[in-house]
Amino acid sequence: MTDHPPGDRPESLPEDLKALSQAIDRAAAARQGQSLKLLALLRLLEQQHRDICETLFRDALPDNRQHLYALLRDIEVNGGWPYIQRMKLQALLANVANLNFDTLFPATVPTIEEDRFPGEEK
Repeated sequence: MTDHPPGDRPESLPEDLKALSQAIDRAAAARQGQSLKLLALLRLLEQQHRDICETLFRDALPDNRQHLYALLRDIEVNGGWPYIQRMKLQALLANVANLNFDTLFPATVPTIEEDRFPGEEK
């Protein structure tokens, strides 16, 4: 679906990660055109990313110079730090520039002209 850093390309991944990548692609494709369902998938992926970073990855950080060098070298060569970017609100709104918000979100509160007490005539 997307470009991957050289060390993270699907052809160089272990089989379990290839299968996981394919499952994510299938899940996204099954939700194509369904913004709320795709948003739920993105939230799930973000939560998984955060959980792994804050637990397993943190516990696996290097404890000597050689391991630190290897980690930093991998980050440099294979595309940097994994990061899940959130869409900016402006990018989201760019896709809805031609929508009429009055028809999408009709006013549920009466205007001052329509507002009256029960039994009051205008």
